Amino acid sequence: MVTASAGYDPDRPLPLHQLVYLADGEEVTVGRPDIDSYGIFPADGAEIVRRLEAGATPRDTAAWYLDEYGESVDMDDVIAALGELEFVRPEESAEAGAAPETATAPVRWQRLGAALFSPPAWIAYAALTAWALVVMVRRPDLAPTYNHVFFTDYYTVVQAALFVFAIPQLLLHEAFHALAGRRLGLRSTLTIGRRLYFIVLETSLPGLVAVPRRRRYLPILAGMLADVLVMAVLTLVADLTREPSGAFSFGGRVCLAIAFAVLIRVVWQFSFYLRTDLYVLISTALGCVDLHDTAKQYLRNRVNRLLGRTGHLVDESGWHETDRRTARWYSWLIVVGYAVSIGSFALAAVPIGYRMLVGVLGRFTGGGEVGWEELLDSAVFSGLVVLQFVIIAWLMIRDRRNRRAQRRLAHVIA
Repeated sequence: MVTASAGYDPDRPLPLHQLVYLADGEEVTVGRPDIDSYGIFPADGAEIVRRLEAGATPRDTAAWYLDEYGESVDMDDVIAALGELEFVRPEESAEAGAAPETATAPVRWQRLGAALFSPPAWIAYAALTAWALVVMVRRPDLAPTYNHVFFTDYYTVVQAALFVFAIPQLLLHEAFHALAGRRLGLRSTLTIGRRLYFIVLETSLPGLVAVPRRRRYLPILAGMLADVLVMAVLTLVADLTREPSGAFSFGGRVCLAIAFAVLIRVVWQFSFYLRTDLYVLISTALGCVDLHDTAKQYLRNRVNRLLGRTGHLVDESGWHETDRRTARWYSWLIVVGYAVSIGSFALAAVPIGYRMLVGVLGRFTGGGEVGWEELLDSAVFSGLVVLQFVIIAWLMIRDRRNRRAQRRLAHVIA
């Protein structure tokens, strides 16, 4: 298929869609918010696009660039890039004299997003969180602990409850991301993926790159806000539904189990090497381009230099300067992230898994003293555990195949 920019008349204005521009340091983000297509240009490149959009011909724009910067510009490459980003209007609509679009379609749920992050809402969130903290200080049995996970002796019920309740909690986490962006008029998409041994949902907000940096922070952190609010509500419900004796009701024990699971996901955000919300926050605040890969390569080079393996050093010439400066200290946060993962695994997953393993083996080897209900529970629980590992293995194999396919495609293109 021939694109609109494949052949152009240098003496005729290039028909472009309506574009938005956001200057950020020495670079400018240019894009089409109607299709969420964006590119990062140097300041002089963005000015070329501005002039073309304003109606200047490619020949006049090239002449202006030569006078302004004393260098020539390859307009073929510029226009080809604009075509790949779908900034160029199709020849049919341009020849028909169709007027460029003046507005994009309205974004759904924008009012709800504005209400959820309005000043009254923030006051309510602060009061709710403070209430939960005060209650936990006054009644230490509400403080999160892995023992809360065992709200019943049936492990299958524990596993099923945590899984079932995790789905709406994850959706709420991602909904807060999406609504915080939609209040700014940004579209969003939801996908499923994997981070280490976690199955995760991911909200994509492509238009966030065209928003001033200080307004990006809330959409990035909104998911963690939802997690904190969920923990606060569950803690308060558990406290308010106590039995007359002061013991937790069954519903209260379930709430505390779910609250602990949510806490683990909040702690997981500090595993920076997994490119979590906190990683995105740091990368955005510092204006980085590819901090994750740069920091990993920087750390690998540091280790190889210490070991004297200079032949294994990664070429640093392709790193963005901001990424290079940030990687000098951020690479240590990658190490911190691994420590957080290992620590949370040791302090939560290991004791929970050990208790369940001992319980299951005890039932299978307990002889006639164990009832059929407990044996059935242990059998079903074991099957579900195996199924989880199968799903994770399948996702890992799928990701590896995709990476291999991308490498083959890159080789063919090269």
